[in-house]
Amino acid sequence: MSEVLIDVANVVKHFPLNDKIFGSSGVIHAVDDVSVQLHAGEVLGIVGESGCGKSTLANLIMMLEQPTSGTISFRGKDVSTFSKSERLAYRSQVQMVFQDTLGSLDPRMTIADVLTEPYNVHRNFLPKKDWPDKVRQLLALVGLDPNHANRYPHQFSGGQRQRICIARALALDPIVLVCDEPVSALDVSVQAQIINLLKDLQERLGLAYIFVAHDLSVVRQIADRVAVMYLGQVVETGDEARVLLQPSHPYTQALVSALPEADDAGVIKSGRIILSGDLPNPADPPSGCRFRTRCWMAQQKCADEEPALIERGTGRPTKCHFVTPTVDAPAAV
Repeated sequence: MSEVLIDVANVVKHFPLNDKIFGSSGVIHAVDDVSVQLHAGEVLGIVGESGCGKSTLANLIMMLEQPTSGTISFRGKDVSTFSKSERLAYRSQVQMVFQDTLGSLDPRMTIADVLTEPYNVHRNFLPKKDWPDKVRQLLALVGLDPNHANRYPHQFSGGQRQRICIARALALDPIVLVCDEPVSALDVSVQAQIINLLKDLQERLGLAYIFVAHDLSVVRQIADRVAVMYLGQVVETGDEARVLLQPSHPYTQALVSALPEADDAGVIKSGRIILSGDLPNPADPPSGCRFRTRCWMAQQKCADEEPALIERGTGRPTKCHFVTPTVDAPAAV
C-alpha cells in the first residue's frame, strides 16, 4: 500500500442555523463522522447527490473551513497544529480546482497574472525572472497556446478556463489536487477532454486526486476508489469497480441504477430504482440510519440503531444493517 497523504478521521462539521425571520435555531449536519484516506498516486472519488456534504468535506481538507471535531492529517501530522510556515507549505502541496471557472478567475487579470499569482504568495518558490517561461510551460502542459498568456478569462471557453484553473493549481508543483465538481458545468464532449487531461497529468506528474462529483459516469472514468456520501455520512467505500459495478448499500444501488446502460442491440436497459420521499432536512436528520426514510429495506432496527460503517461480507465497508453479498432491489420501473 502506498503512503497515506491525507487522512480524514471522524471529522464532523456543523454549521449554526440562526433564522431570525422564522425563529429557527440549531445546526446543519453538513459532515458527520466521516473517515477517508487518500494514498499517493491514487484518485479517490467522493460521490453523492447535492447537499450530501461533498464540497464541505473538500473545503475542510483545504483548510477553508475548520472541523467541529475530528482530525485531518497530512503525511501523519494533524493540519490543525501546523505553524504559519507549515500551513503555507501545505497549501502549496495540496491545491484545489473549483467548479465555477469564471468565479475562480479574476476577470481583471490576464492569464499570465493568474498563473504567477501563486509565486507572489510563495515568494521563495521561483525567481521572478523565470515567471514568463513558467507561464508558457504551464499553458503548454494543459494543452493551451502559450502565446495567449496576455488574454483575459472572458476570451476563453469554459473548457479552456478550466484548463487555466488546472494550470494555476499545478504552478507550485503540488502532490494532491482537490477537484470539486471540475467538469459538471461543461458540455459532455468537453468533460471527456478535461478528464483525459487530468488522467494524463496524474500519470506524468504522479499526482493524487480527491475528485468530488455527483455524476457517477464521470467518476467511473477516473477514480481508483470511491466513497459514497449521503446526508453528511459515508455509507459505502471501496474500490471503484466493486462499489459501482456491485453496489451493496441501497443508496449506492439507487445511484448506480440511474446510469444509462445499453444492451448489445444499443437499446437502453430499464431497471432504474426510484427512491420515495425527499432528502431529509440536514438540520434534523432521521434517527438511526439516515437513509431509512427512503429505503425499501428499512425495518424498526434502522430507526432505533445507527449502523456502523463496517465490512459486512461484501469485501468493503457498508453502513447498512441488512447488507448481504446479494441484496435484492425493488422492482425496476
